[in-house]
Amino acid sequence: MGGVAGGCALHAFPPMSSPPGVLGQAAGVVCLWDGATRKGSHSAGGMVLRSPSGGVLMAKGIQFPGIDDPTMVELLVLREAIAWCLGQGFTGMRFEGDAKVIIDKTNCKDASDSRMGAVLEEVLQ
Repeated sequence: MGGVAGGCALHAFPPMSSPPGVLGQAAGVVCLWDGATRKGSHSAGGMVLRSPSGGVLMAKGIQFPGIDDPTMVELLVLREAIAWCLGQGFTGMRFEGDAKVIIDKTNCKDASDSRMGAVLEEVLQ
């Protein structure tokens, strides 16, 4: 379970019935993030900040015109989620998403993918 910017942890979505902190992290604010693509259309993503008890604190959506690579959209949403959360003053939080490729590369700090390398490096800082 590796880390990302600001001492935050990145994990795949746990089952919805799991209590906060189920993945070994201290119970705290969780940022759920996800991206979506539609061939020939705009891509978009969203993020939701949840309290330790599971209540929604705030949410944000973002669009990525002209990007139709699903993996890149997921990575861009994660980058935006990290920047947004840090900008709100949160640290030591957990990020949860469903993009296994992004989670694996981030947790092992592997920015070698030529398509995503520069953005991955930003996420890993």
